[in-house]
Amino acid sequence: MFIVGLTGGIGSGKTAVSNHLQSLGIDIVDADIASRTVVEPGQPALVKIAEHFGDDILLADQSLDRAALRQKIFSNPDDKQWLESLLHPLIAEEISYQLAKTQSPYAIFVSPLLLEIGQSAICDRILVVDAPEEVQIARTTQRDNNDPEQVKRIIASQMSRQQRLEKADDIIENNQGLNHLQQQANTLHQHYLTLAETKKHDQ
Repeated sequence: MFIVGLTGGIGSGKTAVSNHLQSLGIDIVDADIASRTVVEPGQPALVKIAEHFGDDILLADQSLDRAALRQKIFSNPDDKQWLESLLHPLIAEEISYQLAKTQSPYAIFVSPLLLEIGQSAICDRILVVDAPEEVQIARTTQRDNNDPEQVKRIIASQMSRQQRLEKADDIIENNQGLNHLQQQANTLHQHYLTLAETKKHDQ
């Protein structure tokens, strides 16, 4: 399987790129979806989280209150570390399971922390979606109703733009609207089809 790791800072446009590639018939595995799957009601991880943080971390329907959890871990590095050591192995397992089920010529693996937590090791190429910081802040504030200061803190906690770009094999510049973004994705799609075909023949 030829795997393209897709990453970028918060609000950079990762979803716009993955949605477009999905419309071209490419299977998408999303780390955010995997991370939600492992904390669904009834999952052992959610029970442990509620035991650790208290029941006020749950919503009325017994699902995880993600906003409350985010507040707790951003203000406490120890809690963040505890949560990551619980969830990262479970998420990695879920991601492997999802990737093994893909059928398209190559697969896109979307993860905001692809480069930070070593998930890039499973990828053949790294694709970074890049946007100026002011665009990230405006987009995320609008989309998630987030306070701009909190968005800035999230950006500060992620890998810097420069570091991310240095690690990229391919870059999509998201600074000129959706058409421009999709044109770049189309070009890379053709490139990845060729690379995936080559890898298949080399095996």
